Amino acid sequence: MADLAQTAQRLHPLQTGYAGVGSVSVVLADNATRVSLRARPDAVAALSKAIGLTLPVKPKTTSTQGTRTALWIGPDEWLIIDADSSALVADLAKVKVLHSAVDVSHRNVGIIISGKGADAVVNGGCPQDLSLRAFPVGAASRTVLGKIEIVLLRTEENTFRVECWRSFSGYAYSFLQESARDVTV
Repeated sequence: MADLAQTAQRLHPLQTGYAGVGSVSVVLADNATRVSLRARPDAVAALSKAIGLTLPVKPKTTSTQGTRTALWIGPDEWLIIDADSSALVADLAKVKVLHSAVDVSHRNVGIIISGKGADAVVNGGCPQDLSLRAFPVGAASRTVLGKIEIVLLRTEENTFRVECWRSFSGYAYSFLQESARDVTV
């Protein structure tokens, strides 16, 4: 027994359980820089220039340049996700037009669901139509998963990114793991 105690490793609370079954995996996304951006339509051009990508202005759309992705969340709201070491916050701080940019990097947790049947796993708790016709690659929306609010992004045909608040991440991760157990493809 003493040998087991010496080799034990402490894992992140969301890394201790199930990671996938069959062709579907549920894993944590890499750490990221995340900004909740709010602005009026007349500020979109200046903000787009500052961050190096065009902010999407239509529902369910995204824009990506390199590691930086902007998700349309509402008529005046975006979630911008970039690499962990990104200068996104500094880029937005330089903009002189009226806007609100809040770093929510430590508030959110990202979970990646991938593989054949990933849409069925997410649909285990999300009422949206996730067919490719209704929710194509690059589509994003604020929606629900079970009892919590999430932001959902389809990054590839069989890959989704779920963004949720850290306080709900254990619930979301467990929910998606359970849903993956039920999916047969």
